[in-house]
Amino acid sequence: MLEGKTIAVVVPAYNEERLVARAVAQIPVFVDHVVVVDDASTDGTVAALEAVSSRPGYEIVRHAANRGVGGAIVTGYERSLTLGADVAVVMAGDAQMDPADLPRLVAPIAAGDADYVKGDRLSWPGVFEAMPLARFVGNHVLTRLTRLSSGYREVRDSQCGYTAIGRSALARLDLAAVHARYGYPNDLLAHLFTSGARLAQIPVRPIYGEELSGISWFTALVRVPLVLLRSFLRRRAIAAKSRSIVLEPARRA
Repeated sequence: MLEGKTIAVVVPAYNEERLVARAVAQIPVFVDHVVVVDDASTDGTVAALEAVSSRPGYEIVRHAANRGVGGAIVTGYERSLTLGADVAVVMAGDAQMDPADLPRLVAPIAAGDADYVKGDRLSWPGVFEAMPLARFVGNHVLTRLTRLSSGYREVRDSQCGYTAIGRSALARLDLAAVHARYGYPNDLLAHLFTSGARLAQIPVRPIYGEELSGISWFTALVRVPLVLLRSFLRRRAIAAKSRSIVLEPARRA
């Protein structure tokens, strides 16, 4: 428990046998529930996860078929709702997220100032030395596009997966409608915007080292922009429908 709130950490994992045990072991002891979602890994991920199973509040949920990182996170979110967690935090299975940043991500939700808190690596001092140049440039481009597609014009690091969400905001989301694969964090922002969720952003330390990126240039340049376009069009359609509902009683009068 942290600041009077029950905390669940969701860890999506797909073929992370080298790093997932380290990622789980680093999660702070004040976290009440650790839900690791194995997204049908084909390596030794499950064996590595079972080796750290003695931690209190720790559980492994296994997908029979791969659903994508977004699908794994959604499964973890659903489980955190069932467990009654006040805040659900997402930490990747590749140990790229500094556990020391977790309390600062939870704080705006605990204080009632935000519904969804997103980590911001691009504002971290020294990000130029820590983040590979290609990722730095790509993140900036996708962030600018996400500002248009999501409705959150102040987003600073759309691709950062280190996030926290409050229970009430999570319960309002149609999780089944969120894009399940790459492009998930961008699409989720659009869903959050249309649900009225208040966004906060906290600088977090970028960590790069042994992890292997599963994002190809085709995915970054084609697939994710298509997800962004879909998010933009859906959000505009919802906004137009909302305006028509508001105006209709006035016409009848």
